[in-house]
Amino acid sequence: MNSNLNLQFPIVSVDWLHDHMETKNLVVLDGTINKVFDEKQNQIPKARFFDIKNNFSNIYGIFPSTFPSEEQFQKEARKLGINNNSAIIVYDDKGIYSSARVWWLFKAFGYNNVAVLNGGFPEWLKRDFNIEGMKPFQGKEGDFKAYLQAEYMTFFKDVEAASNLKTHTIIDARAASRFNCQVPEPRVGLRMGTIPNSVNLPFTDLLEGGILKNKKELEEAFSKLGDKENAIIFSCGSGITACILALGAHILGYSNISVYDGSWTEWGSLVKE
Repeated sequence: MNSNLNLQFPIVSVDWLHDHMETKNLVVLDGTINKVFDEKQNQIPKARFFDIKNNFSNIYGIFPSTFPSEEQFQKEARKLGINNNSAIIVYDDKGIYSSARVWWLFKAFGYNNVAVLNGGFPEWLKRDFNIEGMKPFQGKEGDFKAYLQAEYMTFFKDVEAASNLKTHTIIDARAASRFNCQVPEPRVGLRMGTIPNSVNLPFTDLLEGGILKNKKELEEAFSKLGDKENAIIFSCGSGITACILALGAHILGYSNISVYDGSWTEWGSLVKE
């Protein structure tokens, strides 16, 4: 296929990707979080490693996976050969996990020709499609241009105001056991708790075996959490799985949505009980 792709939906199947692998403007990104480049590890052919922790986060931030600057995001995206006309498909090794964060980051920097691979690398392997060892990208630098869309991300002061004034529905993507303070937080030293006036929708409720549920099932998951016109802030542990809720909400037509970048790691550190 030589004609350029214009992605119409924020999620694609592994069969779709397999059928479009030779499209001229296709860029496949491996957005697996906490992954270290290793040629012994496998990837989808021609995939480029999108290093969330080291290249696409503010490494000087106090909290993990902190939102990068417009300048940093543009610079690192160009290093991966991403252009203004690229059709970007992003996956991770858990099914759908950190790939949604990569999708959201691109949208937050004004780029919409991007989609998540449903089921990610595990689903690709199940279909017995070709794989290769990880390879560093050695192609030409891209011309990608970032345009910050500030409304896509919220920060501590925004969430503090939203919580106090109840101007937004704050939805927490953590497991119910964490939200209800039944188990300790996995981050050492971080207290248990919840953002006041928040509600819980575990990100796992949107998935079945690492695959995003169908639209009807997504509607059921979101049905008790307010109208589509409501302003919503998604939170989680550190701003990663909140983006899975943002992906589901986007598919359902929610438009006034944002992700709390620091999420519970920041809130629980800054606000004492």
